[in-house]
Amino acid sequence: MLKRLLVTFASSLIILGASINASQADKLTLYCSAQEDWCQLLARSFEDATGIDVNMTRKSSGETFAQIRAESSNPKGDIWWGGTGDPHLQAAEEGLTMEYLSPMRDQLHDWAISQAESSGNRTIGIYSGALGYGYNSDILEANNLPVPACWKDLLKPEYKGHVQMANPNSSGTAYTTLASMVQIFGEDEGFEFMKGLHKNINQYTKSGSAPIKAAGRGENTIGIVFMHDAVKQAVSGFPIVVVAPCEGTGYEIGSMSIINGARNLDEAKMFYDWALSADAQNLALQVNAFQVPSNRSSETSPSAPDMSQIQLIDYDFKKYGSSAERKRLLQKWDEEVSVLPQ
Repeated sequence: MLKRLLVTFASSLIILGASINASQADKLTLYCSAQEDWCQLLARSFEDATGIDVNMTRKSSGETFAQIRAESSNPKGDIWWGGTGDPHLQAAEEGLTMEYLSPMRDQLHDWAISQAESSGNRTIGIYSGALGYGYNSDILEANNLPVPACWKDLLKPEYKGHVQMANPNSSGTAYTTLASMVQIFGEDEGFEFMKGLHKNINQYTKSGSAPIKAAGRGENTIGIVFMHDAVKQAVSGFPIVVVAPCEGTGYEIGSMSIINGARNLDEAKMFYDWALSADAQNLALQVNAFQVPSNRSSETSPSAPDMSQIQLIDYDFKKYGSSAERKRLLQKWDEEVSVLPQ
């Protein structure tokens, strides 16, 4: 695998008409918003391929966006990899990330390029994944709970204290959930859904994948997450059943952006190009990351959710990734949902 990565990376450098002397290699500060083991593998593999020292910090996409915004007058990070596309689009709109046209673009699926074009080429799609939920079948049976199949099933009173999701202020997954409910049901009914769901929530976590990890450990029953995170728990041997809700569902385009004012811009561009290669994206298979990769030649795990079999809504990334709409929805959720008694 490492040999193929080195060959692929060397080829991309030829395309760029550039070369690198490993002994002169600098460093890279990577902000990563995917699962921890995937972030670590990416960082170490890029170091092995280039000799560039990578300082990686893993935070959820909402937290990372807030950090990049807070550091905008004196940027500390160079590149932001992973996490839902909405905050990447908002960062692009606010000028926090920079335009870059990678020579790897012709290897990508159309949806990845559409993400780039909608942001003025300040971000790009690196993977996609559908929203849904998973449940612990052992806990469900032990509590004699009905099997859920739809979003509205989660509002049943018997699920009180059995549902967990992340806070949409910190988690891109949870913001996608909020924006999806508004698009599936309409804004008024969507917020009524969120209010009804709130009654059954046992905890709002900081990280988007935390609810299904808790379900896997037997600490929670139902976790609202991207379906690939639920698949990861099931494949790991936990009694998790993955649900694609009957009403249809939203999805994410996980994205990557170069931070405006990056101190190590050349290294950031090199990571960007490398991360779009098939071999770099295939690293996901080593850590049971079941998203659909953006490079057309990348491998998708047979365990990954089949996006063609899931009823996906026509998610409006441009609208719900805009600064004004995101701020409005989060404020409305804070004022009308989070303050309600449970």
